[in-house]
Amino acid sequence: MNFAVPRRQPLTGVALSALTGILLAEFFPFPVPLLGAAIALGAIVSLARPSLWLTHLLVAAFYFALHQAQLHDTPGRELRARLGDRARVVTVSGMVASEPKHSPNDYTTFLLRLNALELDGRSEPCAAIMQARWRATPRLGDEIRLTGIAEPIAPPRNPGVFDPRAYLARQDVFQSVFVRYPENGIILRAGGGNPVVRWAARARDWMRTNLTRGLEDSPEVTALINGMALGVRHESPDDIEEPFQLTGTLHLFAVAGLHVGIVAQLLWIVASLLRLSRPVAAALIIPCLFFYSATTGLHVSSLRAATMAAFLLGGIFFDRPVLALNSLGGAAVVILGFDPNQLFSAGFQLSFAVVAAILLWQNRIFTLLLRPARTDPFLPRSLVSRARRFGEGIYRLVAGGISVSAAAWVGSILLIIWYFYLITPVSLLANLTVVPVAFCVLAVGLMSLVVAPFSSALALVFNNANWSLAQLIFALVDFFAQIPTGHAYVERPRWPSGARVEITVLDAGAGAAQHLRAGGRDWLFDAWSVRDYERFLREYLHSRGIDRLDGLVLSHGDSLHLGGAGPLLDEFQPRRVLDNGAPNRSSVHRALVVRLKEREIAAQGREFTISRNVTARVLFPPAGLKTKAADDQALVVQLLIAGKYRVLLVSDCGLETERALLAQPNDLRSDILIKGQHHTGASGSAEFLDAVRP
Repeated sequence: MNFAVPRRQPLTGVALSALTGILLAEFFPFPVPLLGAAIALGAIVSLARPSLWLTHLLVAAFYFALHQAQLHDTPGRELRARLGDRARVVTVSGMVASEPKHSPNDYTTFLLRLNALELDGRSEPCAAIMQARWRATPRLGDEIRLTGIAEPIAPPRNPGVFDPRAYLARQDVFQSVFVRYPENGIILRAGGGNPVVRWAARARDWMRTNLTRGLEDSPEVTALINGMALGVRHESPDDIEEPFQLTGTLHLFAVAGLHVGIVAQLLWIVASLLRLSRPVAAALIIPCLFFYSATTGLHVSSLRAATMAAFLLGGIFFDRPVLALNSLGGAAVVILGFDPNQLFSAGFQLSFAVVAAILLWQNRIFTLLLRPARTDPFLPRSLVSRARRFGEGIYRLVAGGISVSAAAWVGSILLIIWYFYLITPVSLLANLTVVPVAFCVLAVGLMSLVVAPFSSALALVFNNANWSLAQLIFALVDFFAQIPTGHAYVERPRWPSGARVEITVLDAGAGAAQHLRAGGRDWLFDAWSVRDYERFLREYLHSRGIDRLDGLVLSHGDSLHLGGAGPLLDEFQPRRVLDNGAPNRSSVHRALVVRLKEREIAAQGREFTISRNVTARVLFPPAGLKTKAADDQALVVQLLIAGKYRVLLVSDCGLETERALLAQPNDLRSDILIKGQHHTGASGSAEFLDAVRP
């Protein structure tokens, strides 16, 4: 097939018009009835006097109206208005509308498409979708009834972390229901819903079982194979996916063109062996590709690839040349026609941007790379040695891989920075070596599925071969992830604030973490618990473009304040660590002290420099202080900014510490006071606040 990009690409223009209409609808609301009348009038005029510009205008108006309908008077928005902003006890009935995800605490999270809502003793029909959490194991398509607490989906508590509220709002989901006990819910009927989706889910379960048979002792390998072949990512531990993200190879876990292409190629081979005609083969392959997309969860990347393949194979019916960019535009038109909100998803943007970049730039890059190795065009091929021809063939293969990788990298770099705060120049080399091995993993996995119904022994042979290939992928990815300057975290572009110092007090509940940025230096005061570090703090630091911290200050031995310091030391390698030297009974603190090769003891009277304009002075505790509770010996640090502004950080200190500070001759006056709170006891006395005067 010829994937050249000719000048005439009608569906590309239609797709751009659709994108324009959706973007205008997002930012400029307009009454849908008036717009519908305008579209009808425009359609009549277009039929009377056909015009290309009028056609594009009608397409833009149609998608404008389509997206406007998504933004107003939807079932989800009506339910949000009905329930309000406070928690309510509700009983809901409906169907499980997404693949349930199981968490380590035995709760299962899924989307529930409602058909009835009972509130305040009244039952009424409802067509909204809610996010549900229930300690049970429902399956996709099950009809269930739940009684629990409904409340609005909460926004993120800290900057730079994933925003579930915005993500679910694009799916018209604004409320969640939490079912505390298993007996508060019941499965009314199993196996309902769309039969195609249900069969696809069963096929996925069968594939997962057969792809990993005999590999039960290697959970990391099974996670990799399931992720690559079926797009099952929620079962992959973060420590497995992280090296792939750092090397720009995480796309292997998203079922896309590579996966769909292999399936299509194998199906075409089978059709050829059966001596089917080309039109018949295409007619059979197209629905199979969409079914494969359904088995992988109907993600945008797989739908885009299947739709593009359908356009490409559809050209066989009409004996038309294959226009790849035109097919990409057609795929965008179809997907956005079903759900205009897909335009605002990272998956849609990355998938289409990467493929468009490859189609537009790969051939040009490939041509440039071939120039140094090009032989004299006037030299007869018969005079070129066999070794030279072999070398040219290898070079062409390598140049082809580099050109594809480079085009994809350029096409995705801005989106990767925006969504993942990451730049990965090493991905140019990593993809060149990892993708061919991944191709083999997919091909061997598909062969295992083909023979599994007939010979489980032969399927085990293929699975064990995949174990070796998976280990090779892990080795390659780990190698590229360790290359210096192979990746770097970067902050999203933004207008400079002009502030000399930025202090971000993170919402850590009972824990604490404050990020101080001054003069290009990044310091962290406390590191949260291990759980919160992995869930929030780590992601926040990456969002600020931090690869290494300049300093870490540990206030006291509370595990909610320094529990995350262990993994933080490994990943962010702070250049200086200032620790509270007061003795305490914290086993977490003692273990951390053993790990620290170089630490500075911060005690009363100690001063240290954070940046040229910021110095810090330790006001408490005095050296050798012993108290019953670690909170009563927490570090109290006063920052002096530009010689005139003061910030007082008092951690969790209580009344005892406040009295000790008041007894000192230090000037406690500060412009800003940052304080936590004891689990029990009082703090923030009137005398102390009068002395600080924040």
